[in-house]
Amino acid sequence: MTEGRLTPSQRVKVVERARNCCEYCRAQERYSPDPFSVEHIVPLSKGGTNDLENLAFSCQGCNNRKYVSVEAIDLVTQVTVPLYHLRHQKWAEHFIWNEDCSEVIGLTSTGRATVEKLQLNRLGLVNLCRVLFIIFEHPPDF
Repeated sequence: MTEGRLTPSQRVKVVERARNCCEYCRAQERYSPDPFSVEHIVPLSKGGTNDLENLAFSCQGCNNRKYVSVEAIDLVTQVTVPLYHLRHQKWAEHFIWNEDCSEVIGLTSTGRATVEKLQLNRLGLVNLCRVLFIIFEHPPDF
């Protein structure tokens, strides 16, 4: 496949697979003031492709912080580790929610590094998750 722009069909498939949620922080697009993006898990600049398996639905906050990164430092071990890979790993193996589902807790080096690099516990996102949790709109079912 050529590595040009994504087709509308690709975008629809990615959004449907993600159930209109950011695949990193689990934010729901319908509650976001900013549009979400289809991003490359492995950036094109690092050998990634436009194949559906390399595409993710991402909020602006996660997309901007991830940018072209595929690894980050785990602050506990001080070791550089791969970021969470949406297609090769399971979210529940690397992350859990805190008691009121407002913050993501990294369980592994990869989870912790991803939480830190993408700032999955950004203040605005945490506040939104608290409100949505109270009205039974968060976390989304996956």
